[in-house]
Amino acid sequence: MTNEELLQIIEKAVRDKKTQLDLSGKGLTTLPPEFGQFTNLQYLNLTSNQLSSLPPEFGQLTNLQTLYLFSNQLSSLPPEFGQLTNLQMLDLSSNQLSSLPPEFGQLTNLQTLDLSSNQLSSLPPEFGQLTNLQTLYLFSNQLSSLSPEFGQLTNLQSLNFSNNQLSSLPLEFGQLTNLQSLNFSNNQLSSLSPEFCQLTNLLFLNLDSNPLESPPPEIITKGFKAILDFCKQQLEQETDRLYEAKLIIVGEGGAGKTTLAKKIQDNKYTLQQDENTTEGIDVIQWKFLLDNNREFQVNIWDFGGQEIYHATHQFFLTKRSLYTLVADTRKEDTDFYYWLNVVELLSGNSPLLIVNNEKQERKREINERELRREFTNFKETLTTNLATDRGLPEILNKIKHYITNLPHVGIELPKTWVKVREALEGDSREYISLEEYLNICQKHGFTKQEDKLQLSDYLHDLGVCLHFQDDDFLIKTVILKPTWGTDAVYKVLDNPQVIQNLGKFHRNDLKNIWHENKYANMRPELLRLMMKFKLCYEIPSRPGIYIAPQLLSVNQPDFNWYESNNLILRYKYDFMPKGILTRFIVEMHSDIEQQTLVWKTGVVLAKYKSRAEVIEYYNQREIKIRVEGNRKKELLAVITHELDKIHNSYENLKYQTLVPCNCESCKDSQTPHFYRRDVLYKFRDNNRYKIQCQDSGDMVDVRRLIDDVLSTSPNLEKSMSEPVTRNQVFISYSHQDQEWLTKLQKHLKPIIRNQNMLVWDDSKIQPGAKWREEIENALAAEKVAVLLVSPDFLASDFIADNELPPLLDAAEAKGLTIIWIPLSSSGYDETEIEKYQSAHPPNQPLDSLNLAQENKAWVDICKKIKAAVFREI
Repeated sequence: MTNEELLQIIEKAVRDKKTQLDLSGKGLTTLPPEFGQFTNLQYLNLTSNQLSSLPPEFGQLTNLQTLYLFSNQLSSLPPEFGQLTNLQMLDLSSNQLSSLPPEFGQLTNLQTLDLSSNQLSSLPPEFGQLTNLQTLYLFSNQLSSLSPEFGQLTNLQSLNFSNNQLSSLPLEFGQLTNLQSLNFSNNQLSSLSPEFCQLTNLLFLNLDSNPLESPPPEIITKGFKAILDFCKQQLEQETDRLYEAKLIIVGEGGAGKTTLAKKIQDNKYTLQQDENTTEGIDVIQWKFLLDNNREFQVNIWDFGGQEIYHATHQFFLTKRSLYTLVADTRKEDTDFYYWLNVVELLSGNSPLLIVNNEKQERKREINERELRREFTNFKETLTTNLATDRGLPEILNKIKHYITNLPHVGIELPKTWVKVREALEGDSREYISLEEYLNICQKHGFTKQEDKLQLSDYLHDLGVCLHFQDDDFLIKTVILKPTWGTDAVYKVLDNPQVIQNLGKFHRNDLKNIWHENKYANMRPELLRLMMKFKLCYEIPSRPGIYIAPQLLSVNQPDFNWYESNNLILRYKYDFMPKGILTRFIVEMHSDIEQQTLVWKTGVVLAKYKSRAEVIEYYNQREIKIRVEGNRKKELLAVITHELDKIHNSYENLKYQTLVPCNCESCKDSQTPHFYRRDVLYKFRDNNRYKIQCQDSGDMVDVRRLIDDVLSTSPNLEKSMSEPVTRNQVFISYSHQDQEWLTKLQKHLKPIIRNQNMLVWDDSKIQPGAKWREEIENALAAEKVAVLLVSPDFLASDFIADNELPPLLDAAEAKGLTIIWIPLSSSGYDETEIEKYQSAHPPNQPLDSLNLAQENKAWVDICKKIKAAVFREI
C-alpha cells in the first residue's frame, strides 16, 4: 500500500468516524502523523506489516480498546504509547522490542498482553502498575530477572515465561495467587522460594528444562501439587541442609572395585590375597568433615561386575551421584565404551572418573581426548596401584572435590525431612512396616499423611530406602537397607540349582535360598520385589513356578515358521543397554507360545491368531521382529507398545525404528530394504508421498509403508535424528461451507508464514488419490483440530463417520486439542462437540456479525489456534 492510498483511507475513515480498521498484511513500513486523527478507533489491526517505529501521534488514539501489532519490525515504542489508557487487549508479539518505556505502565486497563518473541532483556518497574492484567505472554525473550513490582500483578491468571534466561524469581512472585496456568520452561531457574506455595489456584505448571536444585528433581517429577506441598513445608518450618551423596563404583569383576571402596572408607585397609568378588551390591559409608565443620556422608555402592548383574543396573544406577569406573590394566578387559554409555544413559549426566588400577605396575593407555569428546560427563583419569596405595591420596581428594560439588548437595530441605532421614539411617533394622514409618514421621514433626508419603517417595528416588507406593502389596513395607533386598534378589540369580535349571524355580525353593532369619518372614515381599524389578515371572499355567529369563538357555529351540507374507520391523540402537529383551519377556510372558518357545535372546509369542518372533542380536545392537498370521498388525502394535515403554524408561536412549520396503522385489523377502521411520514421517508431513527403494529402484508409496506396519505416531520414537516437527492443524468442514474455509485460511496466512505452522484440509488431496487414506494420514500427524461447525457440518455423514470419531478419540487420549468455530446457529449442544473449547461465543455465530466484528473475531480465533499449536498457555 502506498502512502497516498493510506492517506485516502485515513481521510475517509476519519470522515466516516470509523471505530474499527483492519490494515493487516498491507506492506506498511511507516505510519504518517495523520494516523493520529483516528480518535474514534476502538479496534485496530496492523498485523503482518513492516513497521519499524510508530509516530508520536499514535498516542492520540486514546479510545483504542484492541490493538494488534504482531509480526512487524518494531524495535521501540514512543513514550506517547502510554496515552492509550483504554487499551484492554494488546498484541506486540513477533517484533524486535528490546525494552519498554516507563510510560508503558500507564496502560492500566490492559487485560491481555502478548509480548512474546521479542528481544526484551528486562521489564521496567512501572510494569507492575498493569494490575488488571489477566493474561500475559512473555515467552521467547531474553529476560534474566524480574523486579519485585512484578508481584503487584495480582489478577494474573495465565502467564507464560518460557524460553527466557530467568535465573531466579522475586519473593513477591508468591503474591500472584490467582494464577491458574504458569509456564517457566526453558529458563535458568535453580530454585523456587518457599513463597511459591501460595500459588494455590494453579491448574497447570511447566518447569521443564531448568537446572532446578530446590525443590529436588525427585519432587518436581511428581507434579505441581508435590512442588507446592514441598515449598509449603519449607515456609512453615525451619530448614536444614543435607550433606550426603552416592559414590557408585562400577567395572568388570576382579578389577579392584571392592578394594577401592574399602580403602576409601579406611585408607589403612590392607589388600587381601583372596579378596572375594562382590556378589550383587555392597554399600558402605564413608564420612569426612567439610570446611564448615558439617559432616559429609558418602554412601559407596560397590557393584558386582559379572554380566548377570548388568540387567539390574537400571534400577540402582541413579542420577545425582559420582561414578567411578575401575579398570584392571593387567587384564585389559574393561570395555570403556560400554560402561561410559551405561552411566551416560542412566545417570543424568553425573560426573564420572576412571581409576586405572595398575596391578603389578602395568600401564595402559586411554584415549582421553576421544572419550571426553563423546562423553561430556567424563572428567578425568586417575592412576593407582591399590596393592601399594600409590596415587590413593589424589583419588580421595578428587572424589571429595567432585562429590561435594554435586548440584543437590547442601540444598535446603524442611527440617523434619532431615530429622526423619537421620532417624531411618540410625535404625538397625532392614525393613519396617508402613505404620512404623508413619509413626517415626509423626514423632519428628510431621502431621499430614501426604507429607510423610512424599518424603518416602523422595528417599526412594534417591536410593536411600525402597518404598513402592504404586504396588498395593509392597506399599506396606519400607525397606531401610536397600542391599537387604538386592542381596536377596541376587541370591536367587546366583543359586547353583536355579542356574542349573535354566532360571526355573518353585516358590518352595525360596525357603532354602532365603533360609536366614532376616528373610524368613518376608519371602512373599521379596518375590514380589523380584517381579517388580522384572527379573522373573510366574508361568501362567503352572502356579508357583517361576522363570528368571536372564538364566534361560542361549540355544534357540526348534519351531516352524511360515516366511510368506510376514510383517517385519527392526530396532537399531546407537548403544544397547543389557536387559531390554529379558524385561520384554517378563512383560509379555503370558503370550509365550506353549510357554516353551523362549530363550535368553528371543521369544515366540502367540496372540490374535498370529505369531511373532522377537530376537535380540546384541553384538549388532538390534532387535528384530517378524509377525505372521491373520491379525499381524494388531500383534505388532502390542509388541511395539511394550518395547516403547521399555525404551522410554531410559531417559536418553537413542535408536532407530526401521520399516521394511513393500515393493514387488521386497514384499515377500526376509531381507528387504529398510527405511528409517522418522524419515518416512518427515516425507509424509512434507507431502512427499514417494520414496525410492535402494535395492530395486522402484518408487514406493510412503503412506502405504507406514500404514502396512505402524500404528504408533512419530513422537513415540526417540531417534538419532532430530524429532519430527508436528505443528499441524487439521481443519474439518462441510463443503457447503467452503467460503468460511477460505476466510479462515486467509486469516491464518501470516501465522503460517512466520511460525512454520502446517494447515491441512481436504483440498490438499491430489486428484486420483484415495480420500480416506489421505485423511487418515493427516489425522495421524495433527496437533490441533479445528472444526467449522454449522448445520451442514453436523448433517454430514462423511464427517460423522470418518473425521469426528478419530478426532474425538485422540482428544480423549489427551494428545490432540479440539477447537471449534460456530459459523451459524446449530444443534451443536446435541453432540459431543459441546464438551470442547469454542474459539468464539456460540451465541454469537460468525454469520450474525457485521464485517468489522467478523474480522476481529477471526483475528481472535487465529490467536487461539496459534496458542494451541505452539503450546502457549
